[in-house]
Amino acid sequence: MPVNIPETAQKRIVIIGAGFGGLKLAQKLVGSGYQIVIIDKNNYHQFQPLFYQVATAGIEPSSILFPLRKIFQKQKDVYIRVAEVYSVDPKKKELQTSLDTVWYDYLVICTGVNSNFFGIKNIEEYAIPMKSASEAMALRNRLLQSFEKAVTLRDQNARKSLLNVIVVGGGPTGVEVAGAIAEMKKFVLPKDYPDLNFDVMQITLVEGLPALLGGMSEHASEKALFYLKQLGIKVMLNTRVTDFDGNSLSFGDNSSIETKTVIWAAGISGVVPAGLPDKSISRGNRILVDEYNTIIGFEEIFAIGDVSLMPTIGFPNGHPQVAQVAIQQGRNLSRNFMLMKRNAVLKPFKYNDRGSMATIGRNRAVADLPFIKFSGFIAWLTWMFVHLMAIVGVKNRLLIFINWMWNYLTYDQSLRLILWAAKKDPTKVISPLERK
Repeated sequence: MPVNIPETAQKRIVIIGAGFGGLKLAQKLVGSGYQIVIIDKNNYHQFQPLFYQVATAGIEPSSILFPLRKIFQKQKDVYIRVAEVYSVDPKKKELQTSLDTVWYDYLVICTGVNSNFFGIKNIEEYAIPMKSASEAMALRNRLLQSFEKAVTLRDQNARKSLLNVIVVGGGPTGVEVAGAIAEMKKFVLPKDYPDLNFDVMQITLVEGLPALLGGMSEHASEKALFYLKQLGIKVMLNTRVTDFDGNSLSFGDNSSIETKTVIWAAGISGVVPAGLPDKSISRGNRILVDEYNTIIGFEEIFAIGDVSLMPTIGFPNGHPQVAQVAIQQGRNLSRNFMLMKRNAVLKPFKYNDRGSMATIGRNRAVADLPFIKFSGFIAWLTWMFVHLMAIVGVKNRLLIFINWMWNYLTYDQSLRLILWAAKKDPTKVISPLERK
């Protein structure tokens, strides 16, 4: 049976995914005369750029999550259904979900991406990804659990294996989480665990390419490398990871490092519901779209954000998979839906690149803006301001600002909590700590 959604004379737009693109699209369509149905497996919007701060006990998970029903509670013609979407049937204009079927007049796929483990099963099982708030919490649990276990051991080699942390992937996520853990090691952990020698703790960042922050400028890459080394992080460039058995990470040159904790930030792959033809899917499991974000061959189905790939002259391999692209595509598609009602000419999408930024700990950041490239303290302040303003909700902004100020003034974080589910350890399936 179809999922219970009011039947009206309005055209129905179903949006799969409430990330940056899906949320912006829905917000812009409020009051447009369409019926808007948002389907997401979570009942909240996640601010992904700050997952790493949740993982390193810098801010609370609730500070970067915002309930969807809270956002749209005063809006008519917006319906939220918490479900997983399994497949799409373009002929019947139906979705098969974990609740049941949902029909649509127009469908917008903004399902985002997930971690890409490149077919390495052991890494998928034992490494920790960071593509959701729950995964960030699992990483926080793992890190703190490692320190708690290390303090009980007499064997120095076993201790070192628990303390060693390896981050795979030299993009913004990898650089930021490595820097945050290094600052924990320097300012926080010695106070919490005075009987542990953190001089033996090694934080390593592994990148398969010759430079860090591949999508940014050479200046940003060089500065990021300089800042990471300042923090005592070992950086391995041009290094290919081949396996991780939960105890040892192996590389392409047959070398290895003993560790229990590998954070995977090395690749992403689009999350695409079944039912679309193979010709619509391109590299990185991204959905091919035209300049109007319409999926090739389907006039009523669109894709925006990270899961979409729009080849253009300026971006032959598609736009960068960042929040601004998704937000701008959501805004442009909302305009086109309004133009459709008037049978007017649609507006093609044109990306306005506002720049890229990454932070590498206190007072250290890099920024590539369209008109200037800079780094250091000013870049760090700019990064904080931009991310703070992008957070949904005044309360969330205030909480994050207070946490940031407290951390900055006290060189401390107050959220170092290991939180398990009531009956089952949520990291049990990936944690190798109890294998020995």
